[in-house]
Amino acid sequence: MSEGRVTLSVADGVAWVTFDRPEARNAMTKAMYGQLHQICRELAGRDDIRIAVLRGTGGKAFVAGSDISIFDSFTSGADGIAYEAEMETYTRALAELPFPTLAVIEGWAVGGGLNLAAVCDLRIATPDARMGVPIAKTVGNCLSIFNYARLVAGFGASRAKRMLMLGGFIDAEEGRQCGFLSEIVPAEALNERIDQICERIIGHAPITMHVSKQAIARVLDAAVEEEAEDLISQAYGSEDFKRGIAAFKTKSQPQWTGK
Repeated sequence: MSEGRVTLSVADGVAWVTFDRPEARNAMTKAMYGQLHQICRELAGRDDIRIAVLRGTGGKAFVAGSDISIFDSFTSGADGIAYEAEMETYTRALAELPFPTLAVIEGWAVGGGLNLAAVCDLRIATPDARMGVPIAKTVGNCLSIFNYARLVAGFGASRAKRMLMLGGFIDAEEGRQCGFLSEIVPAEALNERIDQICERIIGHAPITMHVSKQAIARVLDAAVEEEAEDLISQAYGSEDFKRGIAAFKTKSQPQWTGK
């Protein structure tokens, strides 16, 4: 498979950020994360952008997590701590863009892809959207404390636990009911609706939107009292994580040991 790419185009105050690796449901490689980070750094320094729209190519997925090859060199819990800190750098760069961001979810938003959608300010989806973090039944790792907080803020604690502990997925209708999604849009009307949202945002006061966005971010960050490196090390340093990675690559069921 290709390394994929994340691309940027700008027109009339709208930044279009595209995850382009459809053969892997836009699963993010290290190169793609780096490209996203560079795009966010560029956009943060521009004063001509009023909204960014993030979307996956292919119509089957927003982003279906991180590519499993990222974990090939991991040998200890320290690798997991470093990885989650690195991912937070990329995720926070997106979260801290000074203008509204819109995630367009067609099909799957899974794991790291759901984390990226969760830090966007607005989210719309097609009726076939499915959102989840099935790591308890796949590779046996964990999230950063910040991403746990974002899932709780977006879905509520009960749904977040259901996704993480049962490994289930939330469909578009439930995502709308709990407030994670702003609305559900038929695929044939999606482009028109995106344009309508962009037009509306462009007509609003940029400073008001920026201040409101930052104020809400501060409220959410205040809820996270401390890092959770001990928990990250416990997950990524486990024998089960190694088993999970190996099983994922062979498309088999991991035999968990609890060690």
